[in-house]
Amino acid sequence: MTHRNLVILTGAGISAESGVPTFRADDGLWLGHRIEDVATPEAFARDPARVQAFYNDRRRQLPTVHPNAAHQALAELAARWHGKILLVTQNVDDLHDRAHAATPPGPGFDLIHMHGDLLKAVCTATGRVCDWPGDLATDEASPHHPAGRLRPHIVWFGEMPLQMDRIEAALAHCDLFISIGTSGAVWPAAGFVETAARAGARTVELNLEPSLGRSRFDEGRYGPATEVVPGFFSDLI
Repeated sequence: MTHRNLVILTGAGISAESGVPTFRADDGLWLGHRIEDVATPEAFARDPARVQAFYNDRRRQLPTVHPNAAHQALAELAARWHGKILLVTQNVDDLHDRAHAATPPGPGFDLIHMHGDLLKAVCTATGRVCDWPGDLATDEASPHHPAGRLRPHIVWFGEMPLQMDRIEAALAHCDLFISIGTSGAVWPAAGFVETAARAGARTVELNLEPSLGRSRFDEGRYGPATEVVPGFFSDLI
């Protein structure tokens, strides 16, 4: 079968081999912090200094990690593909961005950070987003509104993921959906496979091991992302 329109979802598993910690460990903590203390709007309202410090630490780590073979394989696919590719990542790191900057994609490619971007900040008064590669102070003033302050451009628990209308539209018109390095436990991303399947798309899971949603996919390939992803895309091209 010839595929033209691809939607690719990536999660923490694609960046883990670059040294980026996965979202939470078996004990339910994220790098030693309770999720409720660093990843909710309520946490930011209650203790902005703690939340800003947590994401400042994550932001400072980014220069120490680099795109791996899986990121590079995606970039090479996007450069050579003659149809459309929407890459939707749940990751807030910039490894996809750097891989595609090194290997520029074709005109049919687009990238959505559905859970936000560590290297951006958002104004609490206007919702406007700006680039912000450095630390954010506890009460960082917003350049967009005198009453606003800047917070990390991160989708926290209880908030709506970004650009869902565009994602849903692409899923409804794709003929191949690929999920890479995801647990199948985080919604709404866990339901993307079903939306794509209803559109008649072939659905493939590439993961270290079968996810919680494995039964919803037509096909699964398992192993380290740096091995499984380049192998799959080599066959696809």
